[in-house]
Amino acid sequence: MRALILGCAGPELTRAERELFVETEPFGFILFQRNCESPEQIRMLTEELRDCVEHHAPVLIDQEGGRVQRLKPPTWRKAPPAALFGELYRKDPVRAEQAARVNARLIAAELTACGVDVDCLPLLDVRQDGAHDVIGDRAFAYDPQIVARLGRAQAEGLAAGGVAPVMKHIPGHGRAGVDSHHALPRVDAARETLIEVDFAPFKALASLPMAMTAHVVYEALDSENAATVSPKVVRDCIRGEIGFDGLLMTDDISMKALAEPLAVSSARALEAGCDLVLHCNGDMDEMREIAGAVPALSDEALRRAEMVLCFMERIRREAQPADRDDLLASFAELSGTTS
Repeated sequence: MRALILGCAGPELTRAERELFVETEPFGFILFQRNCESPEQIRMLTEELRDCVEHHAPVLIDQEGGRVQRLKPPTWRKAPPAALFGELYRKDPVRAEQAARVNARLIAAELTACGVDVDCLPLLDVRQDGAHDVIGDRAFAYDPQIVARLGRAQAEGLAAGGVAPVMKHIPGHGRAGVDSHHALPRVDAARETLIEVDFAPFKALASLPMAMTAHVVYEALDSENAATVSPKVVRDCIRGEIGFDGLLMTDDISMKALAEPLAVSSARALEAGCDLVLHCNGDMDEMREIAGAVPALSDEALRRAEMVLCFMERIRREAQPADRDDLLASFAELSGTTS
């Protein structure tokens, strides 16, 4: 298994993509809207992807609800943004957690029907006034304790439905003043503030199996390097202060926040302590470039990857069938919506 998660260009694999994936054997794959037409088509695509490698490759997606939803209506349900659950929490914390859990269970049912078994949730970034709206209502709340509690409920709902969670964007994207898809955010908050607020939800959920980094510079931690490529942030903050020992993947390595050549950014991310390089856009030339810079999983990264595969096998085995209509009715009652 190579320390890679790769995408593909369309709704079915090309011959060149299949050959590349067979040759490189990435740890997993990721789907975007361009890859998703119908449940049947996606299931065929996930089977094609897994046929390229010798392990049960995780297939990831970003199915948050709200603005970030790769599976869209009318074929799939329009799930609410995370901020809805934060609003519910202020009125009734227990009900809000139950609603977040049921909503995630509904998402899991849709994903497993398509052969997708990893959702890049929960988003544990703490919302901040004055920050860029790239996070905005994707965050549960301004209070890190609320974010942690709702994030835990969401992760539990996904796992109950056989889908593995990925917490993001560790150690926290909520203060970013620019969108890291287009530029490199710099955060000047004091270390004590970061620990107390931004890191707190990740620390509370540090036992989750996977996490995705933030392409953000934290001046108080490392004034020169984004977290993804910073040994100081990965070692001292993510592994140290937060205490996360799960499988750590980069955010999309092709995002404009990282200005170096992709092979350089990929190598630097692994040297900094990330376990996996994530590349999302399906560009064949870029994937070949990255694959040439990324080795097979080994040592601690391999241990973490194998633990994740065991975790995923267990939740697939233990997932209980759920009646969609019952879940929808429960969610409507808990949330006061008709979603």
